[in-house]
Amino acid sequence: MPEDILKIDQFEFRSRLFTGTGKYPDLDTARGALEASGCEVVTVAVRRVDLKAKGSESIMSVLQEGGYTLLPNTAGCYTSEDAVRTARLARELLDTPLVKLEVIGDEKTLFPDVPATIEAAKALVDDGFTVLPYFNDDPVAARRLEDLGCAAVMPLAAPIGSGLGVRNPFNIEIIVKHAGVPVIVDAGVGTASDAAVAMELGIDGVLMNTAIAGAKDPVRMARAMKLAVQAGRDAFLAGRIQRKLYATASSPIAGVIGSDQDGRS
Repeated sequence: MPEDILKIDQFEFRSRLFTGTGKYPDLDTARGALEASGCEVVTVAVRRVDLKAKGSESIMSVLQEGGYTLLPNTAGCYTSEDAVRTARLARELLDTPLVKLEVIGDEKTLFPDVPATIEAAKALVDDGFTVLPYFNDDPVAARRLEDLGCAAVMPLAAPIGSGLGVRNPFNIEIIVKHAGVPVIVDAGVGTASDAAVAMELGIDGVLMNTAIAGAKDPVRMARAMKLAVQAGRDAFLAGRIQRKLYATASSPIAGVIGSDQDGRS
């Protein structure tokens, strides 16, 4: 089979599982989980991680040792201006055009502020960034963000950290059907079956953090997520059978003793 490569602007990845760095109990667990996940892209919160820390006891040292592609994000920003400023700081410190754009609109639910996200996305695209925006599972917003020049779109599956899985698969399917850029589901995945279901919808990747870092055994869960993403992708590419209301025999009845078809009944 030809190699299944995920292309985002000038970047290419073999793994379709993107992971985060927060909420791990310690660095050794984070290191083990990242390795077990097989991920190539790791997102880091610019406002919560010391990007300058390079000592052996820093998460940045773990990421450098692993050779991961860093995807800085603007988590914790509540205005477009703040998000743009944070993205520019990340580009200066990490020397990457990549940014996962987050502009939060509600402190309790952490739902995104879509108008502010669109405003920030335009500014960052114009400034040469490779923008991956986080937003509600809204097909109209997805189209507008793509039209602005975003390199991928990242609709949520459910609220951040909720573990509820894909709450509205129909919206995700609509986004996938009409998108001309990769679709990466972000937020809400809770366990391996959630990741597989998301991939079976035809999305191009899944980004998760809490589902792995918050598990009782993060390393084992990371491995499960790796396999689930691969299985979901394969299932989508294979093409599932059509759903039917009534049963259909899996074996032909022609030639079966006692049937009309064998000529002896």
